[in-house]
Amino acid sequence: MKLHHATADIYIPDEKPLDAALSRITHLGVGAHQDDLEFMAFHGIIACFHSTDDWFGGVTCTNGAGSARVGTYAKFSDAQMQAIRRQEQRQAALIGRYAAMIQLDHSSKTVKDPADTSLKEDLRRILEATRPRVVYTHNPADKHDTHIGVVVPLLQALRELPAADRPEQVCGCEVWRDLDWLADTSKIVQDVSGHDSLAGALNGIFDSQIAGGKRYDLGIIGRRRANATFFESHAVDKSDMLAFAMDLTPLVRDDALDPVEFVTAHIDAFKSDVMARLGGRLGR
Repeated sequence: MKLHHATADIYIPDEKPLDAALSRITHLGVGAHQDDLEFMAFHGIIACFHSTDDWFGGVTCTNGAGSARVGTYAKFSDAQMQAIRRQEQRQAALIGRYAAMIQLDHSSKTVKDPADTSLKEDLRRILEATRPRVVYTHNPADKHDTHIGVVVPLLQALRELPAADRPEQVCGCEVWRDLDWLADTSKIVQDVSGHDSLAGALNGIFDSQIAGGKRYDLGIIGRRRANATFFESHAVDKSDMLAFAMDLTPLVRDDALDPVEFVTAHIDAFKSDVMARLGGRLGR
């Protein structure tokens, strides 16, 4: 499989031949940075972890050069951080029993450039080689520009596939914005309970980010627990960990559907719900 950067890394934990490793992938996570997959696509990871038929595959699009660093990593260069983050992502793939882990090594700058089509082309090649049943990626209401820089070319690549080769479901997941605001009828609710040890192991691998000043390992577990507790106000909790996703499947079923209008329709529905509840109490 030809990718744009010779420095791209393809790691197959069980050392299967490349074609066999990629073709077995049923659940594909596509994230911007090292650690995004473990935080946002954990539902796919655990769906495949004990399965003999389903396999999780990961794609990390950027090189990790711009990450924040203090403490132990304060004096590390961009090149050193890239090497460390690449190795951390490989370790996560090993522990998570991924079918394959692809790190594309694009810069954040090129990912965010609307005129640069290299990421879209790489993603299309990966999709053609894997033909996954389920895809996990960033949600298009995320506030991180690099995350938006990934989800847009991914949707474009998915729309370039023949209809029969497109996934059954595409999930836009929580990272730099949660999806609590999304109408419950529009949420994909992912039960990720009962896998605390695996979650802890995967999250804790990314020491360069945790020791570097961001406690993502605690934050993501807190978000999942909060989602479970605050999901239903008039019922006891059925799960102790939930992740939410925006269903992006309509965007790959209907090429004429505008992504901006699709997302803002969800925002308008949230606005209408708030206005109805508050206005109703005020007699409006």
